[in-house]
Amino acid sequence: MTRKLEGKIAIVTGGTTGIGLATAKRFASEGAHVIVTGRRQAELDAAVSAIGNATGIRVDSSNMAELDTLFARVKSEKGRIDVLFVNAGGGSMLPLGSITEEQYDDTFGRNVKGVLFTVQKALPLLADGASVILTGSTAGSGGTAAFSVYAASKAAVRSFARNWILDLKGRHIRVNTLSPGPIKTPGLVGLAGPDAAQQQGLLDHFASLVPMGRVGDPDEIAKAAVFLASDDSSFVNGIELFVDGGVRQI
Repeated sequence: MTRKLEGKIAIVTGGTTGIGLATAKRFASEGAHVIVTGRRQAELDAAVSAIGNATGIRVDSSNMAELDTLFARVKSEKGRIDVLFVNAGGGSMLPLGSITEEQYDDTFGRNVKGVLFTVQKALPLLADGASVILTGSTAGSGGTAAFSVYAASKAAVRSFARNWILDLKGRHIRVNTLSPGPIKTPGLVGLAGPDAAQQQGLLDHFASLVPMGRVGDPDEIAKAAVFLASDDSSFVNGIELFVDGGVRQI
C-alpha cells in the first residue's frame, strides 16, 4: 500500500512534545522525512529518536536569525519543502486587568510573529503545490476566561490562512488551519501548574464541555494533519478544520 507522504520533505515546528511530536511520527510513518524544531536540545534529541526518519534542528521560531539558520540548512540538505506544519507556539492565562506586556509579547511573538515569518522565510523552498498547515485553536473562535491574549493570537492565525491562499494561488500552495479542541498535552495540563490533582481537575473540566465527553489525544490531531498534508485534501484550501469533539460546534 502506498504511503500518503512517500518521499515528501516535511517540517514540523514545535515538534518535540504533544501535537507536534504525534504529527511528526505520523508524517514519518506515511513516508516523509521529517525535520522537527524545538527550543530545548534534550527534548529535540528524544523526539528525533522517537520519530525515526527525522532530523532535529534547535530553533526558537520567534527568533529571526534562528529561522534563517533553519531554512539555510533545509536548503542545503533537502532543497525543498513539501509540507510545512507551523505548530510552534503557546500561551498562558491572565485575566483582563492582570495582562502584562511581557505576556502579550511572549504569546504574540510565538503564535503570530513566529507563524508569519516561519511561512514567509520558507516560501523560496516551498514546492509548488505544497501544503502549509497552521495550528489554530478553538480558543480563537470562542470565549474563555483569562485567555484573551492567546485567543486573539489564534484568531490572527486563522486570518493568515484566509489571506495567504490569495497571495499564493499562483503557486497552488494550499494553506489550512487545524484547530484542536482540548487535547491532553503537556502544554494544556501545564496551565494548571505542577500539581497532578489540579491538572486532572483541568482535564475533567474541559471534558465536561466536550459533547464527546472527553478530551482528545494528540494522535487524533496528527491523523487530521496527515489528511491536510496529503493529496487526500487536494481541493481543500483556506479552511479551519476543527478537531474538537464538537466543543466549538455547539
